Amino acid sequence: MTIKGFYLVGQPKDIYHQEIHIDQYHDFLALQHAVAEHYNIIDAAGVGLQDPSGTDLPDLDAVLDCDEDVGITVDGQSIRDPSGPEGLPLVGSYYEVFPDHLGNHARLFQTYGPLIEYETMGKRNYLTNDPAIATVAFQESAFFTKSITPEHPLAGIKDNRALFIGDTETENWRQAHKFIPPSMSPKAVRHYTPLMQASVKDSFKAFDKLDEDDEAWNVYQYMLKLASQTVFKFALGYDAKHFETPDSPLNELVVLIAQSLSLNKKVVSRGSWYAKLGAVPYTAANELKNVQSRLWQILNKAIDESPPGDSENDLPLQTAALGASCVVDYLKRATDDHGNKLPRDLVIPNMLPISGAGFTTTSSLMSWLIYSLCVYEGNQDRLLQELVDAGVNENTKWTPELSDGLIFLDKFVKETQRLHNPSFQPGRTAKVDCIVPGGYKLPAGAVVICALHAIHNNPKIWSSPDRFDPDRWGTEEVSSRPKNSYMPFATGPRSCIGFNFALGEVKVLLPELVYRYEFSKEGEEAVTYDPEFQLIRPMNFYVRAKKRKTWPKPSDDAKKIAEE
Repeated sequence: MTIKGFYLVGQPKDIYHQEIHIDQYHDFLALQHAVAEHYNIIDAAGVGLQDPSGTDLPDLDAVLDCDEDVGITVDGQSIRDPSGPEGLPLVGSYYEVFPDHLGNHARLFQTYGPLIEYETMGKRNYLTNDPAIATVAFQESAFFTKSITPEHPLAGIKDNRALFIGDTETENWRQAHKFIPPSMSPKAVRHYTPLMQASVKDSFKAFDKLDEDDEAWNVYQYMLKLASQTVFKFALGYDAKHFETPDSPLNELVVLIAQSLSLNKKVVSRGSWYAKLGAVPYTAANELKNVQSRLWQILNKAIDESPPGDSENDLPLQTAALGASCVVDYLKRATDDHGNKLPRDLVIPNMLPISGAGFTTTSSLMSWLIYSLCVYEGNQDRLLQELVDAGVNENTKWTPELSDGLIFLDKFVKETQRLHNPSFQPGRTAKVDCIVPGGYKLPAGAVVICALHAIHNNPKIWSSPDRFDPDRWGTEEVSSRPKNSYMPFATGPRSCIGFNFALGEVKVLLPELVYRYEFSKEGEEAVTYDPEFQLIRPMNFYVRAKKRKTWPKPSDDAKKIAEE
């Protein structure tokens, strides 16, 4: 029996030394997997072996011939802890990261590498801009899961009865994940496309009046109105009445959801100790508790008053959305193969993330899409030309086929999501001590934030990442990039279940707006994002939307296609 001693290069040999019976492994690949299993190395393909002098041992024979203990590397790197700034007493690196956490994270990645660690107000933070590390973190596996611990970005609004804001390894999540995704399937998106178009047309009255009065307007505030109006009709069958006049107030439910996300960001960024101040008046933790209580009251009423669909009969799970008036109606009537429904005590909690995550993400994305139209020269004209060439006019009835056939629109949306993605901090929790790609050692309980904005702007992955270039899509650069270098809706079993609806929505709302209005940025002030919000949203982006009176003629290529 052949026994070999192994150790982790870069770590104390007396702690990480193990003996492995290697004569049962018939090739080097099998030995790599055995070593990975012994040391909780997530990607066995990255395991490298070397003798004490640092010389690589490329095959099983070389390992057998080595008379000394064998060192283990991962991806050619020694095993090491993530590093980052040391920080100050009590506050840690809080003031080194905030308020510009996007810019400061980019600086920290450049300084300390693709997996950084730092402390803020007693909270330990791990972030990565490496798609390989993000990929293994997003997998529901023996190593990682979505477990919303006090260190997680969603800790302040955690609810284990609901998707997105609950832990994976619960029966509630399994039930909700069976029933809810079909309500946002491609078939469902087709069913709700007329609703999307009706919502954006409702907004024209307000935008026309703003144009008549020659008024500039805050893009995020109006996109918040538009996105929430659309999502509330889709989710609750609920009219928020946001566009009766340009000054129509935000519906209270919208305000409360936005407040909860802002307050949660404030609470979790200050550490778990601050989250315990829920009973202390005038603290963000206490205000968050009060906001959530009022949210439940309003949401319960909206669910009870949601309109029925074409019939009141129960419907099969996979087709229920096609006969439902909205998601609530779907959840009330959808049944699985055994005649079971999602329990009522899970319907209510799940409507909060469905409604809230839907409009907060889309409103931010729509804001950045209009920003890209105004700031990146030539793109607005190019998109308008594509609409004209496709035969779009004020009477067009939108379908998924029409939206998906607009090639430049697709590239434009992708490039905006790459450079200005609203979501930036999905977190996954390590279940055990493990070693991730690149040779980084993580302790059990570490919450790794897959920093989507940093991944999408990583100069080691993207050429000229700060340049807005829709034409990079479809090129060799993009097709040959590492797996999951672009994942605006995350990836894995806990990726965004609403991505079909979100993309379908913006590919109706944006073209309708661009066909009717010419957008221009108001003023020379630099647009900044809100550092105390759960998503990346512009705070001070104002535009004028001038109603179009003329449109370009179809291009020669479009004429040729029409003639053929």
